[in-house]
Amino acid sequence: MPVAAAEVPYSTTQDERTIAVLAHALQVVGWWIAPLVIFLVKGNSKFVRFHALQALLLQLVYLLFWGSVMVAYFAFIIAFVAKLPQGGRPVPPELPSVMILIVMFGMLFAWGFWILVLLAAIVYSLKAGRGEWANYPLLGSLARKFLGLPPSGPSPSVMTPPPAPIPPSPEPLQSNI
Repeated sequence: MPVAAAEVPYSTTQDERTIAVLAHALQVVGWWIAPLVIFLVKGNSKFVRFHALQALLLQLVYLLFWGSVMVAYFAFIIAFVAKLPQGGRPVPPELPSVMILIVMFGMLFAWGFWILVLLAAIVYSLKAGRGEWANYPLLGSLARKFLGLPPSGPSPSVMTPPPAPIPPSPEPLQSNI
């Protein structure tokens, strides 16, 4: 039975697994720069490029998240300042408390997102260390598409040995007693 090109087993070396682990782990402290450097430097390994690209895409989503938070925050500040009363009237007491509440919820949401990034870095570092082609939710399929890897099915690194042939059953011994 011929094996499709997408299902050809691809064994990873210890060096590839280590660099893939670094691509995930270093994103916590190196943000998007560390996965980008690994993605560009290890261009000859599909395994490393796949894991580095996933970490890079996660960091880009995180960067877009922070950019949108900053835009929303400054828009809120501008709207808040525009609503301040003019002519010496006192500030309504609910305006500062609403602003503080919105900022606190925004910070909690941002910390939650950072914890998700940290957990993803830990979990996928462990999986990359085992040589797995583990996909990030949503971003893994996008990374596979960018790199031209098969979208589903067996991962290229799965080293499943062929089933052992079933030995022929021994013929019963006949005794002439």
